[in-house]
Amino acid sequence: IKKAYAFMKDSAKQGKTFLFVGTKKQAKDIIREEALRSDVSCVYEKWLGGTLTNFETLRKSLKRLEELEKFEADGLFKVMSKKEVSRLSKEKGRLVKLLSGIRNLRNLPDVVFIVDPIQEGNALREALKLGIPVVGVCDTNCDPDMIDWPVPGNDDAARAIRLFCATMADAVVDGRAEAEAEKAAAHQQAQDAAAVAAGEEQQAEAGDVVYSSPEEAAPEAAPEAAPEVEAEPGPAPETVKTEE
Repeated sequence: IKKAYAFMKDSAKQGKTFLFVGTKKQAKDIIREEALRSDVSCVYEKWLGGTLTNFETLRKSLKRLEELEKFEADGLFKVMSKKEVSRLSKEKGRLVKLLSGIRNLRNLPDVVFIVDPIQEGNALREALKLGIPVVGVCDTNCDPDMIDWPVPGNDDAARAIRLFCATMADAVVDGRAEAEAEKAAAHQQAQDAAAVAAGEEQQAEAGDVVYSSPEEAAPEAAPEAAPEVEAEPGPAPETVKTEE
């Protein structure tokens, strides 16, 4: 299970898409809850043949569901006959039940997680045919060689199914969170580098002075000191003779 968790986490970190599959009674509610928590697509009611291998048909069914919902929202059902409204309502209800978990699946998934590959044989075969990696909970009746990332375990007990599904959902959540953290760190690092570069540029601009001539560039010479003038000797003092 650790290897499967690491693969799912790494795939989520790379931005890949997932499809959780589990339609048996013990798994359907758990699959839906964990898929909702990890924001991935899921099939929990019934696997429609060609969901993967005939993806264009699936797209048409999704488009049809959107049309019926728009008819109802626009009030067109109110102007139709009761028979027509009943027919379209039943069609819409069936599509909602079958497609509600994969309404946001606009392209083929990158990874498929399956609870009980024996029960979900059609899903497994379609994924293998298209080369889509499969993570599968394999009981003793399942051939693990058919699964890219087999998880040995009891696929009948609800408690075990919840553990496996929760672990795979955690892997998706953790991988996406790690990718966001690294993205934020890289963004912050780029901002810090830009701020440092801008500061260095400002310092360089402040230190650059453009001179028009070499004379202006040279520092101003200090004024020469005035030469010292030697004082001329004055007349010798007269000697006063005293009478004897």
